[in-house]
Amino acid sequence: MGADTQVGGFVMAGGQSSRMGRDKALLEIDGVSLLVHAANLLQSVVGTPIVVASPGLYGSLGLRIVADDWPGYGPLGGIATALRASTTNWNLIIACDLPYLTKEWLEFLVGRALKSKAEAVVPMNERGAEPLCAMYHKNAERRIRAAVESGVRKVTGSFAGLRVEYVEPDDWKAFASDGLLFKNMNSPADYEEAKARLSAHAKL
Repeated sequence: MGADTQVGGFVMAGGQSSRMGRDKALLEIDGVSLLVHAANLLQSVVGTPIVVASPGLYGSLGLRIVADDWPGYGPLGGIATALRASTTNWNLIIACDLPYLTKEWLEFLVGRALKSKAEAVVPMNERGAEPLCAMYHKNAERRIRAAVESGVRKVTGSFAGLRVEYVEPDDWKAFASDGLLFKNMNSPADYEEAKARLSAHAKL
């Protein structure tokens, strides 16, 4: 689709992994770490991605990395960092712990954003917005950064001053027949489930 000339790709890898007990980004499924898997997925959709991470982490993985401007602050700081580092109008930003994302879904999301007049295009789940698999316009940088600097921590808390277009479940469920598209990996049980599901899927 030529999206790589219009869209940047960023992987958020700054989580504390407290419930997992070890760094989620380095957990492997079929011999590939979650972080590398996420980067490879973005590569297939928008070209070479950039990883936003705390300084000094993941340098051995051969990925492009930008140091988080607010290490330890949370995902909103990572998104602000990505937009600061971005050289493109639109930016596909995903967390590294979403192992069920697919190329087809991300291509749909990119296409939706490229037609939008919003500053963020965000999937909406039954539980609420999914801001860690979303498209953000460079124009959103100033207000998202201001939200961080004012102490806002919740990503959706930064949306008040933005034009946000939500992608409703009816639009994305075609890409998630098993309902797991946005299921992230927080616990060892989630990891074991992902390994079982994705390894089995790869063998089909």
